[in-house]
Amino acid sequence: MAALLELTDVEARYGPVQALYGVTLTVAEGEIVAVLGANGAGKTTMLRAISGTVERSGAVTFAGKAVPGVPEAVASLGVAHVPEGRGTFAELTVWENLRLGAYTRRGALKDDFARVQQYFPWLERRRSQQAGTLSGGEQQMLALARAFMQRPRLLLLDEPSLGLAPILVSEVFRIVRELNEQEGVSVLVVEQNAHIALQAAENAYVLEVGRVALSGPAVDLQRHESVRKSYLGY
Repeated sequence: MAALLELTDVEARYGPVQALYGVTLTVAEGEIVAVLGANGAGKTTMLRAISGTVERSGAVTFAGKAVPGVPEAVASLGVAHVPEGRGTFAELTVWENLRLGAYTRRGALKDDFARVQQYFPWLERRRSQQAGTLSGGEQQMLALARAFMQRPRLLLLDEPSLGLAPILVSEVFRIVRELNEQEGVSVLVVEQNAHIALQAAENAYVLEVGRVALSGPAVDLQRHESVRKSYLGY
């Protein structure tokens, strides 16, 4: 498969504090890639470096072209970022949140909303409800649906299981896999729930203190002794 996203020797910092050190990573077209790591390992910073919300150096390319460090420009390329904590606009309705997901596009959204409803059928019933009154799981689903309204080629997901009950975590990852398989959306998911992330992904990386410590096929990392002990609990 051809590379869709490539990071080469990417470094990132917050003022004087460096958070990433020479990270190199590839996401192929149509692939799901998982990034594991403890709190503070640099996972969220890596996604921010891709989407242009943190100071970075090194090369980031998307479909063979350099990715500018400007969030609006990154979104216009077809990269949708679902941040940790979901990032829904609590005071806006479900429909208003979805419309914001398509802000980089022009034209009627009727067809897009119909496509989104195939994966999130409950949205029509809740379209006039304030997003802040949804449950945590529903807000995570709304965040995914809003990103899908952008018609992305690549989804960046930051800890989508955070704070969710196991049954909702399974549902979120089921939908992520459907978007990947049926819509061809590539996915780069940062996740502490190593079990479900490695089951969903073809390839995976482990970040430790801002550096890539391990990488390879997800099935191989599931058998790796340090991954089993540190992330899988056996």
